[in-house]
Amino acid sequence: MKLKITVHGVAYEVEVEVLDAQDEMLAPGQPLPPPPAMAHGPAAVATAATSPVAPPSGSPALAGDDAGVASPIAGTVLEVKVRVGDQVAAGQEVVVIEAMKMETAIAAPRAGRVKAVPVAAGDSVRETQLLVEFE
Repeated sequence: MKLKITVHGVAYEVEVEVLDAQDEMLAPGQPLPPPPAMAHGPAAVATAATSPVAPPSGSPALAGDDAGVASPIAGTVLEVKVRVGDQVAAGQEVVVIEAMKMETAIAAPRAGRVKAVPVAAGDSVRETQLLVEFE
């Protein structure tokens, strides 16, 4: 039997199978009958070959712990608080990232001079992406 159903203003045409009264009701504790056989058998499942995946292109990854500041999470850059040539102190906020409607202030792990800022406000960043590079 075909029915027309409207959900949130969008009309859908659906086909409904009517069950026999016997199939609808089972006595308590009675086992379920086996499901009907599939007409075409089970669908083949594609298996993907596993191979190493190269990191996405974009900003370079950090060379070491002191090379700069990496994003701890994926998100969107809301504000960059430093510029190339700025001297930063350990713990100073350098970038603010938004992820899942929450702002996260990213601080410099050490004091140093800013060599490069490869991101700008509005950029999408991934976890571990370089945000600020030190000299």
